[in-house]
Amino acid sequence: MSLADGRIVVFVTAPDAEDASRIARVLVEEGLCACASVVGPIRSIYRWQGRVIDDDAEALLVLKTRGALFARLEARVLELHPYEVPEIIALPITAGSEAYLLWIDQMTTA
Repeated sequence: MSLADGRIVVFVTAPDAEDASRIARVLVEEGLCACASVVGPIRSIYRWQGRVIDDDAEALLVLKTRGALFARLEARVLELHPYEVPEIIALPITAGSEAYLLWIDQMTTA
């Protein structure tokens, strides 16, 4: 089964909860994800432009959607996101409450 065949969780980091909420609202309103949870603040440590950023406060978006929508969701995040290279990582949902998984299908665009 490919990623496009099932449901997925997509992680997107944002500079703060305000940016994360703004992006989340658009994605849910446009039917690109059924639910967007904003988690944070989180601390991120990463390498960027040759140096280690050692304590950057961010917010984490946890998006629940269908794999078939990933390309559209990714494109929309790239349009809305202030980062030059935002984190956009999709993982397959391998199991879950059947009622919740059906709800994801019903709440996302065909």
